[in-house]
Amino acid sequence: MKLFLLYRISTAMAATATLSPLLTHSSNLLLKPPFTQTLALTPRFLAVRKPVSKHDRVRLWSSSAAVSESVETQVVKGGEGVKKEGRGEGEGRVVLPTNESSETLLRIRHTCAHVMAMAVQKLYPDAKVTIGPWIESGFFYDFDMEPLTDKDLKRIKKEMDRIIGRNLPLTREEVPREEAHKRILALNEPYKLEILESIKEEPITIYHIGDEWWDLCGGPHVESTGTINRKAVELESVAGAYWRGDEKRPMLQRIYGTAWESEEQLKAYLHFKEEAKRRDHRRLGQDLDLFSIQDEAGGGLVFWHPKGAIVRHIIEDTWKRIHIEHEYDLLYTPHVAKADLWRISGHLDFYRENMYDQMKIEDEQYQLRPMNCPYHILIYKRKLHSYRDFPVRVAELGTVYRYELSGSLHGLFRVRGFTQPILNAYNYGMQDDAHIFCLEDQIKDEIRGVLDLTEKILLQFGFRHYVVNLSTRPEKAVGDDEIWEKATSALKDALDDKGWSYEVDEGGGAFYGPKIDIKIEDALGRKWQCSTIQVDFNLPQRFDIVYVDSNSERKRPIMIHRAVLGSLERFFGVLIEHYAGDFPLWLSPVQARVLPVTDSQLAYCSEIADKLKANGVRAEVCHGERLPKLIRTAEKQKIPLMAVVGPKEVETQTLTIRSRFGGELGTLAVDDFICRIKDAVENRTSL
Repeated sequence: MKLFLLYRISTAMAATATLSPLLTHSSNLLLKPPFTQTLALTPRFLAVRKPVSKHDRVRLWSSSAAVSESVETQVVKGGEGVKKEGRGEGEGRVVLPTNESSETLLRIRHTCAHVMAMAVQKLYPDAKVTIGPWIESGFFYDFDMEPLTDKDLKRIKKEMDRIIGRNLPLTREEVPREEAHKRILALNEPYKLEILESIKEEPITIYHIGDEWWDLCGGPHVESTGTINRKAVELESVAGAYWRGDEKRPMLQRIYGTAWESEEQLKAYLHFKEEAKRRDHRRLGQDLDLFSIQDEAGGGLVFWHPKGAIVRHIIEDTWKRIHIEHEYDLLYTPHVAKADLWRISGHLDFYRENMYDQMKIEDEQYQLRPMNCPYHILIYKRKLHSYRDFPVRVAELGTVYRYELSGSLHGLFRVRGFTQPILNAYNYGMQDDAHIFCLEDQIKDEIRGVLDLTEKILLQFGFRHYVVNLSTRPEKAVGDDEIWEKATSALKDALDDKGWSYEVDEGGGAFYGPKIDIKIEDALGRKWQCSTIQVDFNLPQRFDIVYVDSNSERKRPIMIHRAVLGSLERFFGVLIEHYAGDFPLWLSPVQARVLPVTDSQLAYCSEIADKLKANGVRAEVCHGERLPKLIRTAEKQKIPLMAVVGPKEVETQTLTIRSRFGGELGTLAVDDFICRIKDAVENRTSL
């Protein structure tokens, strides 16, 4: 069955708080966002084909309008459409094909990259071309040329339209390597020479657009430029990208574009992108006063403001409570350690470019920690364990530090210092970590326990749609075949026992063990890599950790690294975008705002706020403006509940309640209001 992207392009949706292809709510999404749904519903798992491989991973110099590469657009089976409100069956549904589901779309996008390169070189003859692949939502091409502006993009698009309108044929030619080299020299295209040297196959294939422009390419392409619907193509943005992703190489101009089979599909995509822009956590973080990144302090360093810090406290508290319930021991470990520790772990050999420079303290070299797993191993090694001690489960919320180029930083999604709920992911940055030390025959049960814990935590925050992948042994790996087979089977059995669908990525595991990756789906259907479960045969060997078995012999335990949320900073960014800043009542930094009609009711309002706080409700009083202005401000700041107090409320010792999600709730006694809030918070619903 083909796989498709589904989006809703209803005009009414543009004004709602949530655009959700999978979470089926009423049309009044502002009043009934995802978090009002019952959390006991069975999570939905989508098994998807392996995504198209990423092309030329580079460090971006500036953010593009395209969706972050850490996000995959929602992929669902073709029959599960989302209709416009008020339309008949099947009407108003826009089905966006993917590169995998539609070869026509892939060909269109690939050809658009070539047409764009041809247009650029017609307008800017000195521009040098590099590479131009199709990507998930369109295409890009990198050029060595002077910086471009939005005005330049309009010129390039007009030239593309002319090329498309000429209906030029695309023809494939095979030439000997020497001939390709000769032609490239004649064009003075140094980057193409480098690309030619990297091509190992023979003969060399070239694609021509008419007889005016050609490029080294393996295809595929459409038959002629006229096949492309020029109204379904748009140039989106320009960004900087280092050649080959190496900051020591030239900075190139990368032009991003999107292309679709029809104008309707383009409109649906642009609507989706606009909704994603509205939810951008960087803008909402500033508008709602949640966090900031201060230039005076340095890029990639997050300052949590009071409201954001409250949400972080709730996340941490929830995380700790659930881990304690699942019999994890909580730890706190140092931020620095001797450099030798990272040499033993292998980080200095394999991860040095992402680590900060060492510091010399009393003639010894110390290192800020990029990960936490070596610390937990040291705690394990503090004593000799017996087989009766297993499993040993440890978890920590700890800050780690990783060096990122300034151009790759992106709000909360890519930072230099972040907090990991430590269940470690050895080869994956920005994850929450914990470690399990266990026996071989305990792997399945421990993995199943991790799956249950992961589901429980994700459901707490409103995520119940996931994509699951199981990655197996790569060509180069540590550990013998028997333990790999046993560990992989344990992961499969745990997933099967859980009843989750999953896709097997053969050979996609880490060199030190097989792994399970879980991507959560947000309200826009985007996929975010958060949860990872990895078996590790490497670190136990490097640190020579052992236990005493039933025969009094020393054996090596199995180590499991595990991530659920990812870094708190990144997960907070995902939460902001998932809810568009409209946090559910239980998670909202301010749950209730008390608003006096005039300042004569201020004393009663303060009394009410104190009583709410005494009952665990996050409440505040806001005054000094006319009531309509106070209400508009509370709405703008996305406060879930407003308690309006006038002379009548003071006289009757009541409150008039207005809910952001439920509208006017009428007049309530204070104790009744408190009880309803507590009940809603306990059940993760709104008022």
